Amino acid sequence: MTTPDYAITKQFKGSFQEALSRITASLKEQGFGILTAVDVQQTLAEKLNVEFGRYRILGACNPPNAYKALQAEIEIGLLLPCNVIVFDRNGGIYISVIRPTRALTLSANSALQEIAKEIETKLIKALETAVN
Repeated sequence: MTTPDYAITKQFKGSFQEALSRITASLKEQGFGILTAVDVQQTLAEKLNVEFGRYRILGACNPPNAYKALQAEIEIGLLLPCNVIVFDRNGGIYISVIRPTRALTLSANSALQEIAKEIETKLIKALETAVN
């Protein structure tokens, strides 16, 4: 499986529910809360009457860094919160986190780049903790 450069993806050795639980706990340890949780499988079944594998999008927010980012550039809210996904692909369970350093290349604001590096470090640590 090829991972795009805006994501970091790791396979999880366990069940889908365990992956959700572990990444949520790991994110909390890094100062993130989950603002949104979208069950893509259920939504697509209800709205389009199609089958899709297990796929959950978690909108993770680290309030101190979100506040700093909003102070640096008010429109950055369009790119918040940081998305984390848990999905089932070919029988394997995967967790992916966004790379804020890639996502925030849309802005030329250097203050945002520093914040993105800090957030990315925390997201990677949460991902590593969840899968190990």
